[in-house]
Amino acid sequence: MAVELNGSGLTIDDVESVARGGASVGVTDDGWARIEECREMIQEKIDNHEIMYGVTTGIGEFSEVVLTPDQVKDFQKYLIYSHAAGIGGPLPEDVVRGAMVGRINVHCHGNSAGRREVTQQLIEMVNRGVTPVAAAKGSVGACGDLSPMSQVAMAMMGEGDVFYEGERMEAATALSAAGLEPLKLHARDGLAIINGSNMLTSMAALTLCDAQKWVKLQDVAAAMTLEALNANMLPYDHRLHELRGFAGSQIVAANLRRLTEGSEIMAAQGKKVQDAYSLRSTPQVIGSVRDALNYARSQVEIELNGVGDNPVFLVDEQRVITGANFQGTPVSLPMEMVGTGLSMAAVLSERRLNRLTNPALSGGLPPFLTEHAGMHSGLMVAQYTACALVAETRILSHPAANQSIPAAADQEDFVSMGMTTTQKTAQIMENCYSVLAIEFIAAAQALDIRGMKPGTGVAAAHSLIREKIAHLDEDRPLFPDNDAMLELLKSGELLTVVEAAIGELD
Repeated sequence: MAVELNGSGLTIDDVESVARGGASVGVTDDGWARIEECREMIQEKIDNHEIMYGVTTGIGEFSEVVLTPDQVKDFQKYLIYSHAAGIGGPLPEDVVRGAMVGRINVHCHGNSAGRREVTQQLIEMVNRGVTPVAAAKGSVGACGDLSPMSQVAMAMMGEGDVFYEGERMEAATALSAAGLEPLKLHARDGLAIINGSNMLTSMAALTLCDAQKWVKLQDVAAAMTLEALNANMLPYDHRLHELRGFAGSQIVAANLRRLTEGSEIMAAQGKKVQDAYSLRSTPQVIGSVRDALNYARSQVEIELNGVGDNPVFLVDEQRVITGANFQGTPVSLPMEMVGTGLSMAAVLSERRLNRLTNPALSGGLPPFLTEHAGMHSGLMVAQYTACALVAETRILSHPAANQSIPAAADQEDFVSMGMTTTQKTAQIMENCYSVLAIEFIAAAQALDIRGMKPGTGVAAAHSLIREKIAHLDEDRPLFPDNDAMLELLKSGELLTVVEAAIGELD
């Protein structure tokens, strides 16, 4: 599979297919034409000694310093060196690959003025699996993700480290093994690589891909718990949600009805007039998360297909415009909303888990879902683990987008902290998968104890879980079960089995 880039139409799913799925990338003929036309324009201006920010001047606080022709030649190299100032362990390889894809797409607009060779090196490194090592900490998400993207540029130059064929090694060694030559930077080339919010946008895109899968799995877990607790299904009636009008809640309620269709448990008597909020509010809460995810996706895809750069070069007008199109706020603010929404969803999942394990709330299920209470503790401490995850998730949902600290001697006096936002939202997403895994284990255990036939979709999920994780009869260490369930969710196998039984969930 190949993803052809031309500056428009790039989706978060495309980014995932390259970053994680091994798809290759290319640039369309019209994309290459725009790249070359823009470079021709800037080269003429360079030859005429015109003053252009970041090309014939310094950057940031040094933007008023005009470079000599000899300095212009070497400036881009020193720019990259000085900005490769991160710290800590490396960013995930898929995030770096996604950032490279996003940067290629920016170049395709023909407003960045880097040479064709720059874009070609990015393409070849992505397609040949040469992934730069970039420090996870150091970007403030304004002037772009300067620090990690500078390490990408260094790798393109044959400096620093990369991951290649499963190993970390020197970039020069990997480029040679992959049949590539180190890139020599010319005027503007370095800034054309680093001056955009591509790293934080890549992480946002991949987190949203994970979230798209998670919200469906959330519906499956919720349906299993509703069955296990013999819930009243009136709160999921389509008329109720249509009357209020929110698209997300209508989708969740419809999924819950489909998943529980054909259930003997739901047809049984003995239901409460009204269940607790953690049960009957699931469509409203998770529906709101779905709506937030859709908005965030729209914003991230605008950024993926926009010109995130500074300055911007307008070929038709022969003009150079400086601005702040590197600013990460258009992505970081929606991702703050996503992080907050996911943290709420984690709370909801843990509260449903609590009702399964608490004998005062579980509608006749044994304490902590063990049939040998006292001698055995069942899933008591699994709920502790969920509590710890939820507590961390709540802390991580504190906003970073309003935490600006001025940089560059106050020339860059407002920054987005967008990399911090997307990193913590990615961790929230990871925690949500873990909390949901524990709820799945508890719901499956409760269904075993009920002993009645669940709905078709729930039954498919329950059957697969029992293939991977045994019923908890006597106490055993639970961490292997938790890890196995987490892996099952992330693999996509459980969702595949459920959708094979009832059709694709919305």
